[in-house]
Amino acid sequence: MRRDPLTRYLAGHALTSPWSIEGCREPHNAGCVVIPALGESLRLFATLDSLARNPQQLRAEFLVLVVVNHRQDAPKPEKEDNLETLERLRAGGFPLRLALVDAAGPGLELPAKTGGVGLARRIGMDLALPLVAPDGILVCLDADTLVEPGYLAALSAHFRASREGGAVLPFCHQRGESAGEERAITLYELFLRHYVLGLERAGSPYAFHCVGSAMACTRGAYLKLGGMTTRSAGEDFYFLQQLKRTSGIAQVSGTVVHPAARSSHRVPFGTGKSIARILSEGEESQSFYRADCFRILGQWLGMVESGLKLTGGELLAAARLEHPGLAGYLEQAGFAPVWERLGRNAATPAALKVAFHGWFDALKTVRLIHHLSQSYPRCRAAEALPGLFQFCGVAPAQGELAQLHLLRGRQNRPHSN
Repeated sequence: MRRDPLTRYLAGHALTSPWSIEGCREPHNAGCVVIPALGESLRLFATLDSLARNPQQLRAEFLVLVVVNHRQDAPKPEKEDNLETLERLRAGGFPLRLALVDAAGPGLELPAKTGGVGLARRIGMDLALPLVAPDGILVCLDADTLVEPGYLAALSAHFRASREGGAVLPFCHQRGESAGEERAITLYELFLRHYVLGLERAGSPYAFHCVGSAMACTRGAYLKLGGMTTRSAGEDFYFLQQLKRTSGIAQVSGTVVHPAARSSHRVPFGTGKSIARILSEGEESQSFYRADCFRILGQWLGMVESGLKLTGGELLAAARLEHPGLAGYLEQAGFAPVWERLGRNAATPAALKVAFHGWFDALKTVRLIHHLSQSYPRCRAAEALPGLFQFCGVAPAQGELAQLHLLRGRQNRPHSN
């Protein structure tokens, strides 16, 4: 007898042992909010308080699962902080359907080589699967991220209406705790938003933000993609890339999540690392892409769109006429033989287009932008953004803070900060 997708996944892919869920274990939840927590005793409980401001009816339908975790080689202060967090969580008294996973106690710590936020998310989501209804959702949140009172309602409404199995949520970073942090998060969030703006103008299907505390999917979509990646950094990027390929992604409306703006050295890249770099190396360390890079990307995607009947060699020749750097990148990536293989396996032009975007994914897209930056060097925001705004048809704004507010309003619509 053929087993159902959940049974197959739990038997062959789930990462659950030796961990288990403590606390609320009632099944058939409409969704589960999974929160990895590492040394977060000062911030986690504010996050839980923000969840508790959602309507009681929805709180009764959603499980909140905190994965308290650290690696075996974690610093002693982080381990002690986690033990304090576990003690407070076990004491109870929260107006939430709250459960926890102890990935910090003896014999339960994450492996030194592979432990990290990706593995912590994976453990929590895999353990939550049997407790979520077949049409339920899995939501990723971070222990330092605040949500609004309409958070759970917006998620519920979105997945009732959406045909896509994946979702990203609008976001807006909290204010920095110092003038330096505030300036750093302004530049970093502006960098994130200018990149997505350029992708949108180029017509990329990967024009969405990859923020770990602002993503969700249906249980079915999670099973289909094979679970959360266990990378120690960038897990959100790779998870959403695969989610886009397998089930599609749409943006939630009606709420905004608010990640913390603070420096961190826990992961090699991402928000915390970028804030730390800007604070230590100065504002010039946060560079931006020029509009030319996105213009060439858009030309390339348009060539494919209109050239589905061309050979790989013919498309490469057209790319070379557009810009030699574009053709050089595609040759390095092995485009021509891949295109011929995709064409042989695609029954229709529409299927070929889908297959192409599965190959020319978010990672290849950002690598192309990096490659083109050799010809069009990255620069400060003041130099890059006016041209990008003009290219994208966005009204000009003076200064990085005004530009950030403009992009927040555009990209967080219809509910923006």
